[in-house]
Amino acid sequence: MTTRDPWWRGAVIYQIYPRSFADTNGDGVGDLPGITRHFDHIASLGVDAVWLSPFFTSPMADFGYDVSDFCDVDPVFGTLADFDALIARAHMLGLKIVIDQVYSHSSNQHPWFRASRADRSNDHADWYVWADARPDGSPPNNWQSVFGGPAWTWDARRGQYYLHNFLAEQPQLNQHNPAVQDATLAVARFWLDRGVDGFRIDAINFAMHDPALTDNPPAPDTGLPRTRPFDFQRHIHNQSQPGIPLFLERLRTLTDAYGGRFTVAEVAGPAPEAEMHAFTVGDRRLDSAYGFNFLYAPALTPMLVRDALAEWPAAPSTGWPSWAFENHDAPRAISRWAPPDHRDAFARMKTALLMCLRGNIFLYQGEELGLTQVEIAFDDLRDPEAIANWPLTLSRDGARTPMPWHADAPHAGFSTIRPWLPLGSDHAALAVDRQESDPRSLLHFTRRMIALRHANAALMTGELKIVEASATILAFERMTQNQCLLCVFNLAAAPTQWQPTDPERWRPIEQIGAIHGWSIGGFAALIAEAV
Repeated sequence: MTTRDPWWRGAVIYQIYPRSFADTNGDGVGDLPGITRHFDHIASLGVDAVWLSPFFTSPMADFGYDVSDFCDVDPVFGTLADFDALIARAHMLGLKIVIDQVYSHSSNQHPWFRASRADRSNDHADWYVWADARPDGSPPNNWQSVFGGPAWTWDARRGQYYLHNFLAEQPQLNQHNPAVQDATLAVARFWLDRGVDGFRIDAINFAMHDPALTDNPPAPDTGLPRTRPFDFQRHIHNQSQPGIPLFLERLRTLTDAYGGRFTVAEVAGPAPEAEMHAFTVGDRRLDSAYGFNFLYAPALTPMLVRDALAEWPAAPSTGWPSWAFENHDAPRAISRWAPPDHRDAFARMKTALLMCLRGNIFLYQGEELGLTQVEIAFDDLRDPEAIANWPLTLSRDGARTPMPWHADAPHAGFSTIRPWLPLGSDHAALAVDRQESDPRSLLHFTRRMIALRHANAALMTGELKIVEASATILAFERMTQNQCLLCVFNLAAAPTQWQPTDPERWRPIEQIGAIHGWSIGGFAALIAEAV
């Protein structure tokens, strides 16, 4: 990384899901003081920043993504004073803090929505998306909610339907309204003034709708399972509108005024790259976009990685990507991708691969421990999407289970009482204290890989060129003017023989797994430097 590069370019960012990180007040739910208490663990990983999932005041219909006060902390997580203490401790340890911002919707308990639904003529009447019923009383169009059923709910007080792309408790903000944009930017300013270093913008491609309320066309049948009405449509009118990038330019103007701030878009969908590029092009919009290429992939293959990276060439007109193998919405990668009898080797190879990708890297809490996906019984489910679509929608709860801190403590040291979600049956054995005492653990290995990334400018900010993407071998070069690295990964369990066209050019600097010359063991990796 050159002295001219911003701090976030190539950074490793650790995601925390606050409900499940650490409970300090004995209510079974994680809180902000719990995060602050464990910042030493996070700092010891060598990461650059922490992304906090929502901790704002909320009725918790969608566990914090239904916000009833964008400028306060929900009591279950603590207070604004707790947040200020968290910021101070993070900055003392050299960690940046990135927080979620939810600009597409609010809670139906937010004062803005309560005012908006009161009548059609008050100051907030057009702050949400309202529409009359069709002549037969049905919803205004055919748009469907992500969580199942129509994206419209009737409100008797206004005698109209309101739009919600997610739960009925998450009414859609009307970001076409300049007053709503102004209020949204005021929220961002509030948190910037409190010292946050950046924003992850949630579901930003849902932030605007087609004002004509045009019906969505049907989606072609791809043969994949369709578990929700949402899956039967192409979502070209209820999201992805051309006004969104212009709003992002307003947000960028604000964050630039504070200096050194980072913005990253969450953009989901079957083919999101065009929007991701539109949201990050040039230097007037967001800094990066968060790729979903790996989060739901059933297998990690060389072709998957090659195709994902190909969407982000090092060109002036293309933005800067961000990558994650896991997050709070997706099943744990170790359970999706690794054969059970090869999990340790696979986890190391996966970690090394993530740290060698071009872009920013997001590491989800517990990923450094190799946490597996937890099977949650129906009676223990908290995820509204999984409950609504049981049993066809995989629960997000299985990746949101509590962080294990102490193997022999009750509830693995997460809380003194039964947590809000059960711990994984194998998670205590993977607890932080147990791995801390084992120098061969995945935790220590993750630290080593993060340090390797930071020590090599080619891995942080260099260009990337694919050398090989066969059925089992992925090889690419990372390059700056002063350094060239060759990164080779065997994504299969069987060992294989592979070498570059000029094997004498390379000096190994890191070997993961069984490496003997250019004989690469199953789920092994080799990183070499040009000499």
